[in-house]
Amino acid sequence: MRTRSSFISPLSWSFFTLLLASLATLAQSSKAGKSASSTGDSVLVIVEPTKQAEYSIFLHGLEKKGYAVTIRAPKADNPLLIEDGLPNFSHVVLLASDTKNFAQDISPQSLVQLLSLGTNLVLTLGLKQNMLTSLAPEFSLLLPPPATPLVSFFPERADSPSMIPIDVSRQSIPNDILSVFPSQVTGKVWFSGTAFALNSNPLLFPILHAPLESFAADLTDASGLVSDALADASEKGGEGLWAGSSLSVVAGFQTLVGGGTGHGADAGLGENDQARAVWVGGSSLFSDEFAKKQVVEKIQQERGMKVVENPSGNKQAALEIAGWAFQEKGVLRIDEVTHHKVNQTGLVEMYTTNDEIVYTTRISSFNPSTRKWEPYSGLKDLQLEFTMLDPHVRTALLPVKGKTGLFFSHFSSILSSSPPLLTGTYSTTFRAPDRHGVFKFVISYKRKGFTHLHHTLSVPVVPPRHDGYPRFLSAAWPYYAGAISTSIGFLIFCTIYVAGEAKEEKKSKKE
Repeated sequence: MRTRSSFISPLSWSFFTLLLASLATLAQSSKAGKSASSTGDSVLVIVEPTKQAEYSIFLHGLEKKGYAVTIRAPKADNPLLIEDGLPNFSHVVLLASDTKNFAQDISPQSLVQLLSLGTNLVLTLGLKQNMLTSLAPEFSLLLPPPATPLVSFFPERADSPSMIPIDVSRQSIPNDILSVFPSQVTGKVWFSGTAFALNSNPLLFPILHAPLESFAADLTDASGLVSDALADASEKGGEGLWAGSSLSVVAGFQTLVGGGTGHGADAGLGENDQARAVWVGGSSLFSDEFAKKQVVEKIQQERGMKVVENPSGNKQAALEIAGWAFQEKGVLRIDEVTHHKVNQTGLVEMYTTNDEIVYTTRISSFNPSTRKWEPYSGLKDLQLEFTMLDPHVRTALLPVKGKTGLFFSHFSSILSSSPPLLTGTYSTTFRAPDRHGVFKFVISYKRKGFTHLHHTLSVPVVPPRHDGYPRFLSAAWPYYAGAISTSIGFLIFCTIYVAGEAKEEKKSKKE
């Protein structure tokens, strides 16, 4: 007798399995955070109570993205940044750029400790000397003298020279640096504040450059009149002239540790704590005034110049800057690492010299849209080192193409023939060096703007056993030939010698 389950077709079973997979995905996404950050939802914004309304658009944008925003005055005692050795917030935004006195728990030491505990920071500088201007050189930021704003007289406009529109689309970004501003940021970004130069710190990179025709100088003299600031600055020499696109108005700092859960057995405690810090030359970039301010541009037409007013890109740019600082983009992690011999799949505790080794790793990237970790195969310059004190083998880890999963490959084969998809898997095959000792598989991927990936795994390499060496060596054939020829000559000699003695015995008997 046939049961009802026997009438279920393979296609119906596939749809049923797809339904279960969808429910599991929904359950997993419900456990994830509400915000687009990979590290947490809580944000502490430190701002003067009288100026809180000036940043309402930016704060509302954070809440709209799912962040739980808490406001605190610079001199208030609560809520604390760190309590019982643990941070109370996942992200801290300090918009009090002109404040000189802060509460006891807000200090350069506490901000550095927050970074070491994995809390992300957005720090805004001002024209006045305060705690942040003293902390900036510790991050390799070179600041001009106090009360020295960034100014530019181009393009011609009715605004103050210290209120500068910066064209984000003309920013030159090298290929090895993550672009923080996507194509969605349209319009010029208004900026007013101080610019800074970046020292040769590998953890620091520019996010937004100053315009080419801008320079940092005090525009007013003692009488309040505009002076020839550029000429005065050039007379001072090297340190007095801060000009051009070599200056930055927004810079990012990525801590050295990081990479999610994939650090291996050799990694120490605290390796998973990662944090980012963004330095902004002025808090006005996040203000409502600049978010609503129009950009007046002159466009050349056939009948002459036409004046056009376009909205600024400050609203979107401010959220993108905070998004990178809050680890929404450029976040990578190592999920799994495996290694084995060629034509084998089992776990290997040690290798023999000259073994063929297959090394495979899986890397994921955080998707802020879905709030999930997804396989990422976009790394084109990932490398593996097989090292003992010094690297003995350095080879490229190339992405592997394949199906996204067993069920989806089965389902796609039923409906249509889909091409192979990238799965975030990287693999390489190499030969173990002809040297025994304790070696390490090392992945050390450091690119500006991305999470630093670091993974180490130790494995011994031993010489062959006494019975593991080859019985015949091609290089020893001359010795083999010499030994064989000597043996054959000895046998011939013995045969001739014995045969000669036998003939002499027969001859003597006949006589």
